[in-house]
Amino acid sequence: MHVFQFRFDRLRSAFAPRKPRHPLLRALLGLVGLGLLLVLLAMSVLVGVAMLTAGVLYRLWKLRGKPVARDARVVDGEYRVVGKPVLPASR
Repeated sequence: MHVFQFRFDRLRSAFAPRKPRHPLLRALLGLVGLGLLLVLLAMSVLVGVAMLTAGVLYRLWKLRGKPVARDARVVDGEYRVVGKPVLPASR
């Protein structure tokens, strides 16, 4: 009587990536992988530049109606007077 068992080594080898044996095909697949890496890198740089540009444009749009100080000695800002904190009397 045969005992049926699950062979994990067959399952593992079914999903293992293998390099082709032919040297030209191996070189071609290496170049395809390198090209894919370069395309992904260029896309990520373009997405990053687009995000930075959108942030700068949003900030400029947000500040478009506010006056700008012309004198270098002037510091513009919004201030709020905060009262002195009241602490309970200690000892």
